[in-house]
Amino acid sequence: SGAASAVVASVGAGGAALAAPVVLGAVGFTSIGIAAGSYAAGMMSSVAIANGGGVAAGSLVAILQSAGMAGLGTAATAGVAGAGGAVGGLLALII
Repeated sequence: SGAASAVVASVGAGGAALAAPVVLGAVGFTSIGIAAGSYAAGMMSSVAIANGGGVAAGSLVAILQSAGMAGLGTAATAGVAGAGGAVGGLLALII
């Protein structure tokens, strides 16, 4: 039903927004920097090698590290929640 779809979409949106910081930390983008030996460290290494030793401002690694250290900003939280809501809405159609 429409109400059930709305509930599932809302849960998806809220869950995604709450899970994003946890997921960032789990892959190595922590509040104190990139964790040694983590997936994030591997990403950073690959980007640095590809760019002659540096990680460019505005790159995916830089953005994720910023989010890991400072949390998600308003726009990023809205984007993550929107994606989670869309996935939740699609799941509601399947269920």
